[in-house]
Amino acid sequence: MWDAGAVSVMGVRGSAFRRLLAAWGASSVGDGVLTAALPLFTAVTTRDPLSVSVVAVAAVVPWLVVALPAGALVDRWRPRTALIASLAFRGVLTLSLAGVISAGEASVLVLSACAFALSSAETFADSAGQTLLVSLAGRDDLERANGRVVSVETAGVEIAGPLAAAGLFAWRPEFCFVAVGSALLLASALSASVIAHPERPAKVESSALRAEVLEGMRFLVRQRKLRTVVGVVGLTAFVTSGVNAVAFLYAIDTLGLAAASVPTLLVCTAIGALAAAPLASWAAARFGSGPVMLGSLGVLAIGIAVLGLAAAQWAAWMSYLVMGVGAGAWNVLSSANRQRLTPPSLMGRVTSAHRVLAWGLMPLGAALAGPIAAATSLRAVIIGAAVLVAAIAVLVGPRLRGLGRAMDEAENGDAV
Repeated sequence: MWDAGAVSVMGVRGSAFRRLLAAWGASSVGDGVLTAALPLFTAVTTRDPLSVSVVAVAAVVPWLVVALPAGALVDRWRPRTALIASLAFRGVLTLSLAGVISAGEASVLVLSACAFALSSAETFADSAGQTLLVSLAGRDDLERANGRVVSVETAGVEIAGPLAAAGLFAWRPEFCFVAVGSALLLASALSASVIAHPERPAKVESSALRAEVLEGMRFLVRQRKLRTVVGVVGLTAFVTSGVNAVAFLYAIDTLGLAAASVPTLLVCTAIGALAAAPLASWAAARFGSGPVMLGSLGVLAIGIAVLGLAAAQWAAWMSYLVMGVGAGAWNVLSSANRQRLTPPSLMGRVTSAHRVLAWGLMPLGAALAGPIAAATSLRAVIIGAAVLVAAIAVLVGPRLRGLGRAMDEAENGDAV
């Protein structure tokens, strides 16, 4: 039960949700700087596709090996506490990395270890944040809540963060990581101001952790609608992680972009996602979730193809804009549908299970991108990715077009 005296207004207009959104915004800015600065620093200092790939793999592996137990633990803990602690840990670690870079000791091994630890802590923050979002917004307001979160997250990760990274990197690269650490510590402080459930979760024996993890996984795979979405996300994540692993090096070496301007590509992605986010719910109500999601895959494939076929630098910015439109529409609808179908007691575990199943192939995609680029070319990797995303859209088209009906059946308890 909620303490009515502690929270005067529920939903997206409530003070608790606004505070959570502010914390989300601060952490998103830090993540945006980190997302741009870490691969850029690796590319500039090594000029080696294999090194870039190694660091990229280290950053995504935790979503495969850490996310499931993290989700189960978050369901046992107070999500607010888990969010505060994980953000604080990431902030302190990133500030430490800035000191290592300043001292000239940032080897590929150090960068990889930090990337792994930062992403591991992020799995806890992700599950805790999703759980708080549903509790604070209410299940009837999830589209609007996710639309606002996606907009704030996009503005931070792909606009404010990359722009800050571009300026700071041109000044001194280590300042990027100082900014990341400061933003994450601010987000931790803002999270502490969120008023959440006053009671503690029920205690569970530690020996049941494995059973709890499996419970969340089973729930996810038995829902037909969720199973379809996870399969699509997993395949596209495998492909796009390969693109992300080599895209910055491609922009510098093939298209001739200046290193400091590369983060602005993410700004174009953000503009596309921000334009798509508020329209996604309207389009789904008019045309159905499935057709809109299918269309977003087609848009994503077109954006990747534009990047791979680019001969002029302006085409790179255009391609990231198009990719952002596809990703923004998909993220709003898939998140809202998953949250609405998930019981509150399973939210952390289902969120983590979704990440594992959906993103489990990301390390493989990132790991393969470097060797394939070394054997062929950076351009070949990106063009191949566009072809694969288009093929995925064709293969899953019939299932996605019927997604609205599957959603109705799942909500009525029809699980397979």
